[in-house]
Amino acid sequence: MPYLSQDKSGGIVLTVHVQPKASRNRIIGLHGDALKISITAPPVEGKANKAIISFLAGLFHIPKSAITLKSGQQGRTKRFLLSRISLDEVRDIIDSYPKT
Repeated sequence: MPYLSQDKSGGIVLTVHVQPKASRNRIIGLHGDALKISITAPPVEGKANKAIISFLAGLFHIPKSAITLKSGQQGRTKRFLLSRISLDEVRDIIDSYPKT
């Protein structure tokens, strides 16, 4: 999974390509080396970033405080650092996500 890696601090780095202003929040599939996620929030004033963090927190069953936006604040491709979860848990959750 090219969009997942282990950080030297022990956290998980997740690369995401965001599609804002979508009809619903969901994982769509792959976009190059990133996991493509659609979000209903618009890409203004950080609303899409907050929405993607909320989506990831719910998806991985971790608190929002365990998710840090590392890069891509204003772009569609973003890198998140996930803590309080293992690489295997992240893989299992993404693999079991319903395919669209």
